[in-house]
Amino acid sequence: MSDYKERHENEIFTKVLKAGRRTYFFDVRETKAGDYYLTITESKKNFGENGEATFEKHKIYLYKEDFKSFEEMFKESTDFIINQKGEDVISERHDKDFKSRTFTIESDDEV
Repeated sequence: MSDYKERHENEIFTKVLKAGRRTYFFDVRETKAGDYYLTITESKKNFGENGEATFEKHKIYLYKEDFKSFEEMFKESTDFIINQKGEDVISERHDKDFKSRTFTIESDDEV
């Protein structure tokens, strides 16, 4: 069996979240024993010096016995961030009022 087919044969359910240069995959898979688990994959698109795209991937395997604790810690952590910094993204690039900086050179000389 091909490596690709073997990797994807046990996928039961998939959701994809595209977020800029990052894509998150939420995949429900099946163990050899017939139980389900979740993999969360972050795929980040990078460009090499030659302009060729590569993908950096990070994966988390999450099993049912850890769902409750994971969910509680995720909620606690995200609530902390929102309570401390609010929901607005704090970065110049994401600033709601951000305007590209352009400069105009004016001359006082008459033509």
